[in-house]
Order: sequence, then structure tokens, then C-alpha cells
Amino acid sequence: MLSRVANSVYWMSRMVERAENVARFIDVNYNLTLGDSSPFVNQWEPLVFTTGDYDLFKKNYDTASRENVLKFLAFDRDNPNSIMSCVMLARENARTIRETITSPMWEHVNRFYLMLRNAVNDSSILYDPVSFCAEVRNASHTLVGTTYTTMSHGEAWHFLRMGRLLERADKISRIADVQYYLLLPKAEDVGTSLDVVRWSALLRSNSALEMYRRVYGAIEPNNVAQFLILDRHFPRSIRFCLIGAQHSLMEITGSRPGTFRLRCEQLIGRLSSEFDYMSIEEIIDQGMHEFIDDFQTRVNNVGNAIHEDFFTVPMRVE
Repeated sequence: MLSRVANSVYWMSRMVERAENVARFIDVNYNLTLGDSSPFVNQWEPLVFTTGDYDLFKKNYDTASRENVLKFLAFDRDNPNSIMSCVMLARENARTIRETITSPMWEHVNRFYLMLRNAVNDSSILYDPVSFCAEVRNASHTLVGTTYTTMSHGEAWHFLRMGRLLERADKISRIADVQYYLLLPKAEDVGTSLDVVRWSALLRSNSALEMYRRVYGAIEPNNVAQFLILDRHFPRSIRFCLIGAQHSLMEITGSRPGTFRLRCEQLIGRLSSEFDYMSIEEIIDQGMHEFIDDFQTRVNNVGNAIHEDFFTVPMRVE
């Protein structure tokens, strides 16, 4: 496969996944802040930290009000990680590889973009984004399902899957880092309905509440972290994402389990192996923020190595 095509396929998938995750962050935060008496009413600013765009936000907006944060995260074209910017980039990548993706995939990407373009003019979204966020999630899920059922599961499909899962792992770690810090309860809140609401919201942001309840039952902070970070079966846990991304990478390169040919294989194999033998107690002892900060550095290194190994064309020396 041409490196140009692989690059476009990979980033189309990552951008759609990024747009979905931003919508998830917005939706859960909005539900937490409903009502003037909510203890979370002023917690819109941390949402900008989750996406890593706080400096850009402060440059363009005076206050971290609900309306400003929603506008920045949903529709601001100057923000490269807004839902609008992500889908525009995904659509542009899809346009350049029409010969690689299927017609239904292109149609769904295009519909996604047109839906957002129409939503920009709907000011009510800045006051009640629930329906909008649901539309974004459903558009992303529809594209993933269409990709799975209409595209041959060859190299291009594995680049799509690898990009989606690496992006998901990164975003899960970001929301877990910010929310885990914010949700650490005061002593008097432990075990109260407020404590349960906080942790339930973190699970809900990853569509994990129902599956968590079936595995663990009661809401316990360490169990929540265990489920979102180390569970190997839930599709929105970090460990699941690493397993899937590594599998797709090996399908692309043809390497056997336990071996590697490229730097990116070595990095993701090492990271995935550590997750296989890690316990939540070790993570808590290390410090949640420190653990996730290290993980984000390493998963970014994997992404950089993928770029170097697959998407960078070596210069020819005459």
C-alpha cells in the first residue's frame, strides 16, 4: 500500500474517533452540571484540559463558561481538535482515498460532515447539547459498522482499526486522568449518592456503566480504574485498545507474536506486555496522574514511530 494512502486511511479513522470522544466528554459533563445547585456547575474549564487545548482556548476566549467551552470544542475551526475540525479533516482524507474505501463509507463520512455544518447554525446546542452529542456518537458508530461490513479486512482495514484504537486509548487516558483527579471525593462524600454520581459519570463517558455493573456491581473508585484501564474484554478500556492495535499492526507487517521488525512494533509490544502483568494497586501506588502521563508519552511515541515507519518517504540521494 502507498504510504500516502495508508496515512490518509489511518488519520481518517483517528479523526472520527476523536470527534466521537469529544462529544462523549461534552455530554457527560453537561449532565453533571445540570442545575444551578450542582456541585459541578463550574467544571467546564477542566474539559478543555482533557483535549490538551487549554492554551489555545485561553487565547481566544475570556472565560470558561459553558457556552464558550461548547463552542470551542464543538464548532471552532481554529481548534484543530474540535468536532467540526476533526470531521472536516476526516472527510478530506476520505476524499483523497475514494479508490480505497467503499462507497457507503464515503457517503457516511459526507453525511457526518453535512450534519455538523447544519448544526453550526443551531444556537440551542450551546445550551442543551445532549441530542447533538448523540448524533455525533451515532454517526461515528455507523461509520465503524459500515467499515466493518463493507470493506475487506486487509491492510487498509487494519490501518483504520489501528488508528481508531490508538486514538481511543489516548482519549480514555485523558478523561480518566482529569476526571479521576476531579472526582477524588472529600471524606464526607465517600459512599454517598454524590460519590456514586461522580464515578458513574466517568463510566458513562465511555459507555461503560452497564458492563461495569455486571462485573463489579457497586461503584468503587479502584474498580472503576481497573475496568477502564486494565480490562481486556471491554472495547473502551485502554488494555483492549492496545491488544487490538498491536494485532492490526502485526497483520500489516506479518510479524509473528513475540517478534518485531519495526520500531513501532517494539514500542507497542513492550507497552502491551506491561499492561498484561500490571495491577491496579501498582498504578494507584505510582499515582494515577503519573501513570497516565507516562502512558500518554509512550502511546504518542508509538504514533510517532508508526509515522516514521509507514508514512515517511525516505529521501533519495543521487
